[in-house]
Amino acid sequence: MELRDYFKSIIDGDRCPVVICNLKHEIIYMNPAAVERYAKRGGAGLVGSSLLDCHGPESAGMIQRAADWFGRSRANNIIYTARIERENKDVYMVALRDGGGRLIGYYEKHEHRNPEIMRRYDFGDSQNMEWSEDYL
Repeated sequence: MELRDYFKSIIDGDRCPVVICNLKHEIIYMNPAAVERYAKRGGAGLVGSSLLDCHGPESAGMIQRAADWFGRSRANNIIYTARIERENKDVYMVALRDGGGRLIGYYEKHEHRNPEIMRRYDFGDSQNMEWSEDYL
């Protein structure tokens, strides 16, 4: 198994949409949550298209500005882009860099702010383990 398989598994398992773009703003990857979220706009068919075409002129300009900002410094790696109140989540653009720190693209990351409703360590059997806060 190669390391990239592990990274892909992490992104594919994320419950929030992740859309990865190259520096030409072409969508090069969408995780399953992103494909589902953007199904009405084309879902997986958006891969290969320009992210900028999915946005109005003002939003597209801000995306370009953020990408330019990422390119100005290796310290510029994440920027908050939106709050979606009805879903209680924030959206970010995050720089992607190669091993030498060179900007190679960016991704859109959604983060929900809702408290988790799953029981901790709920394996779906009678062996559930609810850990005390003291244990953690």
